[in-house]
Amino acid sequence: MLKVLLVDDEPFILEGLKHLIDWEQEGFEIAGTAANGLEALEFLQKKKADLIIADIKMPQMTGLELLEKIRKESISDACFVVLSGYAEFGFAQQAMQHGCTDYILKPVDREILLKMLNKVMALSSQEKSDIEKNKKMKQAYLARHIISLVQGKFDQLNLEYVREHMECTKGVRYVEIQMEEIFDEEKTSDQEMRVAQRKLYHLCMEYLKEDADLCVFDVSVNEKIYDVCFLYFDRVAKKAGMSEQDYLEHFREYLENNMNQPVIMLVGKKVQDISNIARSYGNTCMLRSFQGFRSKKQIYYYEEEVQVSPDGIVLCKESLDGLLKMIEQNNHVGIRSAVEFFYEEMGKRGICGETMTLNINYLLFQLIHLACEQDDDVNQEKILRLISESSFETGVKRGSKAHLTRFACEYADYLSQLRKNVSRGVLSMVEKEVKENFASNITLKSLSEKYYVNSAYLGQLFRKKYGQSFKDYLNNYRMEQAADYLLHTDKKIAQIAEDVGYRDLDYFVNRFIQVKGCTPAKFRKNMLQN
Repeated sequence: MLKVLLVDDEPFILEGLKHLIDWEQEGFEIAGTAANGLEALEFLQKKKADLIIADIKMPQMTGLELLEKIRKESISDACFVVLSGYAEFGFAQQAMQHGCTDYILKPVDREILLKMLNKVMALSSQEKSDIEKNKKMKQAYLARHIISLVQGKFDQLNLEYVREHMECTKGVRYVEIQMEEIFDEEKTSDQEMRVAQRKLYHLCMEYLKEDADLCVFDVSVNEKIYDVCFLYFDRVAKKAGMSEQDYLEHFREYLENNMNQPVIMLVGKKVQDISNIARSYGNTCMLRSFQGFRSKKQIYYYEEEVQVSPDGIVLCKESLDGLLKMIEQNNHVGIRSAVEFFYEEMGKRGICGETMTLNINYLLFQLIHLACEQDDDVNQEKILRLISESSFETGVKRGSKAHLTRFACEYADYLSQLRKNVSRGVLSMVEKEVKENFASNITLKSLSEKYYVNSAYLGQLFRKKYGQSFKDYLNNYRMEQAADYLLHTDKKIAQIAEDVGYRDLDYFVNRFIQVKGCTPAKFRKNMLQN
């Protein structure tokens, strides 16, 4: 409802205006009345009005003087409509020059009043739309500067803009918010994941309210990571009257409850100034890589997950380098022996807990480095995590001897595939499989097993070459075949759906609409007419 202030020194005119129309039905509410400009000014200094309808001639302060004052002193930006008689038309013209929205001649005609209200409503809607559009543009521009800082590719202009448009107090962390990886590329398309990511982002903004600018959508823009960035300043929790841990947990629970699926946070190390936020972001990237070797948590803090022993660094470098050599050689027997030797050495030195984590971190860093030497175009951190997860079995402790052995063997196979550059031949074979067997239940996992290629690596190869997941590639190919059947056969749509590999007709129709922009029936009708 838009709030209206009626101003006139004649009481019967005020009463007449109140009852001339059904204000609520038109989307307006009479917020108050005043007998002259001074009373109106007092009202506006305490309350807000969206529309002011004021008489031109009044004692103490005229309508024109009221208009000039509220505009000059920025007291109100409400639409202003003057009431005038024929003899006062010159005053009405003068009011228009001072930002008056419209004028109405006395006596007020019902239809003219309604027409004026429609005009005010349209102006209000346009103004709200412009304000929202301007707000989004400012958010997007600020986000671009923040991303530059986060990725460590910034100059003084980026830094100054962020400091000018954001309250950058001392002490800030980069927090990566992501949906727990329940998404399976075999079952969930990139578009569906993107929609979920967008929902997560809007929920973050909803929770943060006036601090919504601390939230940035898709910082990892060049990677298939469906995350949301949150710049956590100490002032945020302080304002909410909570500790840092309580605030982040409350925030995470809010997101999880509204997403109806698990949400996790990766919390980078605190840096003193926003100019160093790239270091904290690097911490979260590291945490993302190590998740497969950590106990499952809802919030991972860098300080807890990557620690150095207070007694000094105890690194079993010799045994770890021996394990790395066996992994490089893809020697599974040697890997088992090397893992055994590594755990024996840790036992003799009394290494456990945080110092053991340090040793595992060293190993994982070296493995990422080995893979990047072969192919640095794919996301090696994600592949490491996926291989670690796939080698983990129920009943086996994460980071245990059995887990590390399985992981090392599988990673050794992956490095071997990288060296052979299997991408040269395997993708052409997979393309052929899709063309020949698109209607059957082919999956990335089944193809990886058939051609002896790690499924995580095969998925990355697909994204690298086609810019989409295997599932989307297969679905798009099926849609092209379906379109061909619709044009060149008289088969029913249910039969075509089954012929291209879909047992669920509704799912087929929805996918077809996403790809072709209309239903299969309409597609067939339009193409045949053309």
